[in-house]
Amino acid sequence: MDTPTEVLHRVFGYDSFRAGQQEIIDHVVTGGDALVLMPTGGGKSLCYQIPALVRKGVGVVISPLIALMQDQVDALRALGVRAGFLNSTQSLDERQLVESEFLAGELDLLYLAPERLRVDATLRLLGRGDISVFAIDEAHCVAQWGHDFRPDYLELSRLRELWPDVPRIALTATATPSTHAEISSRLGLEQARHFVASFDRPNIHYRITSKSEPKRQLLEFLRTEHPDESGIVYCLSRSSVEKIAEFLTDNGIAAVPYHAGLDARTRAHHQSRFLREDGLIVVATIAFGMGIDKPDVRFVAHLDLPKSLEGYYQETGRAGRDGMPATAWMAYGLNDVVQHRRMAMEGDDAHRRRQVLHLDAMLALCETVGCRRMMLLDYFGQKGSQPCGNCDTCQTPPESWDGTVPAQKVLSTVLRLLRERRQKFGVGQVVDILLGKKTAKVLQHGHETLSVFGVGADLGNAEWHGVVRQLLAQGLLAVESDYGALVLTDDSAAVLRGQREVRLRRDAHRPARAKTASSAGGKSAQPAAELPAEAAAVFERLRSWRGATAKEQGVPAYVIFHDATLREIATQAPASLAELSNVNGVGENKLAKYGEQVLRTLHGDDAPPPSEEGEQTLL
Repeated sequence: MDTPTEVLHRVFGYDSFRAGQQEIIDHVVTGGDALVLMPTGGGKSLCYQIPALVRKGVGVVISPLIALMQDQVDALRALGVRAGFLNSTQSLDERQLVESEFLAGELDLLYLAPERLRVDATLRLLGRGDISVFAIDEAHCVAQWGHDFRPDYLELSRLRELWPDVPRIALTATATPSTHAEISSRLGLEQARHFVASFDRPNIHYRITSKSEPKRQLLEFLRTEHPDESGIVYCLSRSSVEKIAEFLTDNGIAAVPYHAGLDARTRAHHQSRFLREDGLIVVATIAFGMGIDKPDVRFVAHLDLPKSLEGYYQETGRAGRDGMPATAWMAYGLNDVVQHRRMAMEGDDAHRRRQVLHLDAMLALCETVGCRRMMLLDYFGQKGSQPCGNCDTCQTPPESWDGTVPAQKVLSTVLRLLRERRQKFGVGQVVDILLGKKTAKVLQHGHETLSVFGVGADLGNAEWHGVVRQLLAQGLLAVESDYGALVLTDDSAAVLRGQREVRLRRDAHRPARAKTASSAGGKSAQPAAELPAEAAAVFERLRSWRGATAKEQGVPAYVIFHDATLREIATQAPASLAELSNVNGVGENKLAKYGEQVLRTLHGDDAPPPSEEGEQTLL
């Protein structure tokens, strides 16, 4: 039986494990249970795939991602791994074939959706087979108050009862200390070893900008920083998704919508296009993205405020899985705060308290004057990190200013409307009163007679909206759930009495981060930007070959080879199969399947025949 290191090299084509992987794998291989918290792109899948290949039997992977199972299985089969899945998309004949392969021990890995474990027939099938390990992917779905809660995950605690001798490994990329504890409790993993890697994704540049004209801001961001690159744009509503996708398409940027209101066939088609095409953008609600294995997503953009830091971190983590530079960009404004404050007040008391906590943490990230990455890592329980130098607040620190007097003016206006007129109004009316605008609505209600009318002429309209936004973020103002009217909070009185200072941030102007390199034809070539000119040209030839091969086989390009592997091939220019086998990401099966084609792409008609050493490598 191969050792984990031998499997890593022979199947996956790597000489060494990433930090933390080997300890986890060795523990599971020897029969131990594990709970693994590791960031997206950190190599979680190897932590259960290699034990499944080393231990006797079939590894069973519980995944919530029916739409992605085919791609996951295709990627494994390209490596020579015997993988299959069972889900509702298959015909009866297809399911029976996979079941027979499972029972005959002809599979290494079997993927199942959690819903299938509710079916007695599935439990009987698993009971007749030989299982090496249970892997529970996206384990945060078991957390009842999490951002991706799936009720069927609650049933997975039964695995320990039904198969007490089979090791279980649960994995997630996003969990606060409280979510970590909930996963452990609900899956019965209190006695398991817990492995917590750093959540830091140093290649991702975090940037949050004040929202003014979001469509124009998004278009400028895409054109100046990520032209012709793949990415995801998140919006809160289905309507916004459709409008933004149409807007981008009308402006010459390839984009498709994705939300739960589309029929399953359209969603699957758009997801498939995103995985297989270079430069396509998906505009989506949070219904899209979990488990996406596409390594070259160069940006994730948010046009609406996420509901929680967990959701934000999970979504931004879909960028830059290949370790190359990527951007997490968000446009954030007053309406986001008002809308989310109103939504947070819906539901029962427990739900409201939790929603308010989630929102407060999200707003704190948006309004911080410190390093955003430090705040994120602190939220996920990793204290003591240093400023990262790769977020907007590190690169262009915002100023803070004494906003006590402006805050008092806003709070006093809200107070006088309530006490003197028994009225409540939204942000627009309050700002108009402060600016002394005699609008029809102001005159209709006689608000020009209020003592606060016109006391805010020292600031402009946008500045007053920024003040209100930050007062809402700090909990010094609140929003009523029904009509979005501003009301005071318990903390407002201390500000009005001058007993509490209010510090506000002044957003600095941040120039766009322009592209540093692009390839012929206007296509972005970020992965090749660090290569010498000659190697960059070879890299592009390899990408063209890979694209044609992937299209012919009907699989995503990264299933053939990742960009990182192509860069190494372009740099080293191996002259034989033996030399090619030493490149990271070139395992036995891919060497046999693509080796000759890679050498011909590198050297053309001058490609040498396989050496004797190379022929031995293929055997």
